[in-house]
Amino acid sequence: LQLTMSRKPQATTTATSKTGGKTGGTKKPIERPGLTEDEIEEIREAFNLFDTDNSGSIDPKELKAAMQSLGFETKNPTIYQMIADLENEGPSIDFETFLNAITAKLGDKETKPGIKKIFDLFDDDGTGTININNLRRVAKELGETMTQDELKEMLERAASNGDEITFDDFYNIMTKKAF
Repeated sequence: LQLTMSRKPQATTTATSKTGGKTGGTKKPIERPGLTEDEIEEIREAFNLFDTDNSGSIDPKELKAAMQSLGFETKNPTIYQMIADLENEGPSIDFETFLNAITAKLGDKETKPGIKKIFDLFDDDGTGTININNLRRVAKELGETMTQDELKEMLERAASNGDEITFDDFYNIMTKKAF
């Protein structure tokens, strides 16, 4: 999932989940407030990459080891920590547990506490503001190549003081319907 500074209104979305086992693959709806069907499908695709035997579950220790080998420990510590936390869920996790872990970390994107969780992902140094270094790190984690000038322009447009984005600035941006 990519976190961006623009936002579109989202409704509660229903997707279907195949439950494995001896029931023959019955389907049940999966709903997450604030997630689109496409976002749930993206999370499912990530899950399926690690469910190599199509059992409907993955081993969190193997997932953590795979993420380490891909460099997520340093490239994206937030995602890596989410995966590492899944080890507490037991020897095997299903898609719903995986989805719950991801949505719990991000929170409901429509609420002030949910938006605060997203703000905190940017504010990794705990200063209470998002500065150019925070933006550079997030852009790099998302695979975006942005120049120093582009980052400065983002700050100038988003920050009420033109230099650092406060939580109030961030909340106002995230809840605007259009720019």
